Amino acid sequence: MIRRIALYGIGPLAALAVGVTAVGYALPQDHVASREVVVPAAPAAVFAVVADVGRYPEWREGVTTEIVSTDPLTWRETSGGDVVTFKVEEKRAPELLRVRIADPDLPFGGSWTYELAPAPSGTRLRITEHGEVYNPIFRFMSRFVFGHTATIDGFIAALEKRLHPS
Repeated sequence: MIRRIALYGIGPLAALAVGVTAVGYALPQDHVASREVVVPAAPAAVFAVVADVGRYPEWREGVTTEIVSTDPLTWRETSGGDVVTFKVEEKRAPELLRVRIADPDLPFGGSWTYELAPAPSGTRLRITEHGEVYNPIFRFMSRFVFGHTATIDGFIAALEKRLHPS
């Protein structure tokens, strides 16, 4: 009886784990995800908010930051229990900001590029993530559970709320 319960209970879970891992290995390690939005504010104002990482906790719920270095700007961001170190690779106000994950020990990595351009009703903001997910199980989860644009979508929603609180 116990063997039958184990077979019917554990067997499907083991098969699911093997399937998730196999699909994860089949997925590419690298991905590109991008979102674009028009924000009703001037490019300089949008850039000032995006580039001021020390003030992220004021408008990004559940995020804390700690500046590690100012040249180049490097900071540690804590969100959802994860601690990630970021480093600015390129900064051209008010049109471009590129940051990279600067922690080689994480199961993921990559860069985020913020491109800003004037638009008739404010600023066209494009955020592009060039992501790398090394662990095949995380790769599966990133692709099929969370979605590659989930973090970008959350950032944009918080930014819009910050610039135009209701």
